[in-house]
Amino acid sequence: MFNYKLLKTKKGTFAHTGKITTNHGVFKTPIFMPPGTQATVKSLTPEDLKEIGVEILLVNTYHLFLRPGLKNLQIINKKAGDIHGFMDWPKPILSDSGGFQVWSLSQKKFQGGQPLAKITEEGVNFKSPLNGEKCFFTPELSIQTQHLIGSDIIMAFDECTPDNGDHKYALEAVERTTAWAKRCIEENNKLNKNKESKKKLALFGIIQGSTFKDLRIKSAQEITALPFDGIALGGETIGYNMEKSKEIFDWVRNYLPKNKPIYMMGLGAKPQDVIDAVLSGADMFDCVSPARLARHGILFEGNIKYKKGLPYWDSRFKDGKLNIMNSGFTNDFTPIDKNCHCYACTHFTKSYLRHLLINKELLYSRLATIHNLSVMLDTIHVLRNWIEK
Repeated sequence: MFNYKLLKTKKGTFAHTGKITTNHGVFKTPIFMPPGTQATVKSLTPEDLKEIGVEILLVNTYHLFLRPGLKNLQIINKKAGDIHGFMDWPKPILSDSGGFQVWSLSQKKFQGGQPLAKITEEGVNFKSPLNGEKCFFTPELSIQTQHLIGSDIIMAFDECTPDNGDHKYALEAVERTTAWAKRCIEENNKLNKNKESKKKLALFGIIQGSTFKDLRIKSAQEITALPFDGIALGGETIGYNMEKSKEIFDWVRNYLPKNKPIYMMGLGAKPQDVIDAVLSGADMFDCVSPARLARHGILFEGNIKYKKGLPYWDSRFKDGKLNIMNSGFTNDFTPIDKNCHCYACTHFTKSYLRHLLINKELLYSRLATIHNLSVMLDTIHVLRNWIEK
């Protein structure tokens, strides 16, 4: 079961709200999806996630393929009610295909100079970083693994492209991504064939092309011509290089369907990035950075303000990030952010958070992650209200 409905577009902008119906519930867009890579958002319980307003999570196919592994995923699927039952998360889940992870392995090398992964027309050969076991990941295996995971939305297996790659390499990746996309559709249709309508998995295609306009347009034309349920913008550039991310969206905007959700992958390292993505016209985005930054002492501060009617992130700190390790917070008995109403901000002070982090207390990670994710989700809700006014 999958349905997308465009609700409202903000006059004079590309920002819009939408509604997505999945096997495990309905959520509105724009939406930020916290990654729960290993079927968990580090340090948080499902109840924590519900409390801060998380509507959909992301899990990673590559990591779950390695551990717990295919055999255990088969057992989980049958006995635990797929990944939802396994992690006690009743709401929607999106799974990445593993394309980014196996591509990143191809960029790293053994001491002898050989890449950790080799990309071929058929798929990707790589060695498990856990035990050295040889693996061969194909578009078909990615889709099969995602069906075992039981996500509501699954992603086509693609070849990611680097932010600074050359044109020849990027062209080859675009062509492989299109060829693999067709194989993913065929495999998903086959696996969905005997399922009840409420259990069929939605499949999104991914536009590649690195930082080359002609290749992004070529990829957009090819991917949007295929019967996907949603369209994503992928590649290392998206989210990593925000100025280029916005430019790439401008290049492909006229080729994107109006009746399908648009997903900017790996985007959302800070609140301003989400604002920029929404203004560009994106529906969905995810990023590990808010939770990862939190665990390392970087906390979000600020709120949305408006200039010439458009939202932007206003903060006393650069990029809206304060470093709780700063000695100036030793005796600061104010909340992380006076504008935030999360559990961390309504119960504790900067002084206490700094004390926890310095002493490596586990509670720090939980409180800090609650705060950063709350800021991201509150930003989304403010943007939705602004669009629908």
